[in-house]
Amino acid sequence: MHVSRLVAIGDSFTEGYGDVVAGSDAVRGWADLAAVGLATSQGSPIEYANLAVRGRLLGPILDEQLDAAIALRPSHLSINGGGNDILRPRVTIAGVSARLEDAVHRILGAGIVPVMVSGANPSRVMAGGGVMLRRGDALRDAVRGWADALDVPFVDNWTDVGLQDGRFWTDDRLHLNAAGHARAATTFLAALGHEAPAAWRDLVPVTTAEGPRDAAYYRRHVLPWIGRRLTGRSSGDGRTAKIAEPIVVEPLR
Repeated sequence: MHVSRLVAIGDSFTEGYGDVVAGSDAVRGWADLAAVGLATSQGSPIEYANLAVRGRLLGPILDEQLDAAIALRPSHLSINGGGNDILRPRVTIAGVSARLEDAVHRILGAGIVPVMVSGANPSRVMAGGGVMLRRGDALRDAVRGWADALDVPFVDNWTDVGLQDGRFWTDDRLHLNAAGHARAATTFLAALGHEAPAAWRDLVPVTTAEGPRDAAYYRRHVLPWIGRRLTGRSSGDGRTAKIAEPIVVEPLR
């Protein structure tokens, strides 16, 4: 499948949180890597934008990012969302799935190829993973059903058992690290019929979720997360799109 312009929308997963660029506060992530991988596989530059913002629920993703993404007239529009919703105490899986399906119909109606991307599954490494697993399984199954019916590419990171290993996750146990994002990018490329550059095998994660969930983990990651939920705040408050306008991505040499 040839891709000339890729636009990505979503939350921290698509923004690339956890894959920190050395010597800076910037993040890379699977979508950035996939853009490079597409250009390399196709042997020519592509255009790429990433409108994702960390911490966003599905409603704000669609309200703030979808129209802007369609207006950029991409050939392909990747969409991921709902991961933050299923972390909330109350969520309707059918409602999340229906909103995603409506968004895909809008993308198709604009003459753009939608690419559904499921988030990775942190249930084996995070606190309270059982609830996350049940909800994530239900959402994945619902989306897979209508995506297949619509013949829409579906990038299934959720059921990638290998990706559930702690070595692919940061120490907050909610976000992929560099190696995890590289694996997700490889899955994305495979879904579109492309291979990942061999150099990705050399990516080394900065942090991992291997080892016990000790007191330091709860103090550093869980308690601040609970505090944001109780006060209605988000890790993405005040942040804007990562790459708001398309840039040219060159093939690896």
